Amino acid sequence: MDIEEIREYCLKKRKVTESFPFNETVLVFKVMDKMFLLTDLESPSTINLKCDPEYAVELREKHDAIVPGYHMSKKHWNTVDITGSLPKKLIISLIDHSYDQVVLSLPAKVRKELGA
Repeated sequence: MDIEEIREYCLKKRKVTESFPFNETVLVFKVMDKMFLLTDLESPSTINLKCDPEYAVELREKHDAIVPGYHMSKKHWNTVDITGSLPKKLIISLIDHSYDQVVLSLPAKVRKELGA
């Protein structure tokens, strides 16, 4: 899977925006102004995704292409190599999980606005 496919998939989700809040190369996707995916376009072979802490550990133990989040909270974020061993279906599932984790953390009023 490449970063353009990921970008197109993310932008189809409800209330998702993309921006460059840190610098001109780190692309961030947010739902209701909360990050759920980011990548550095200078080396777009990995993405950082939010993850349930227990599931994050399980994924890291099962897949060499999933490691603790680079420059992120190691408890809540994974860095996922999108260029090789992981099936596209799993990457999509992990993006969905990240989006859902962020939505679940939003206040009830905001979730209602989102339609969740």
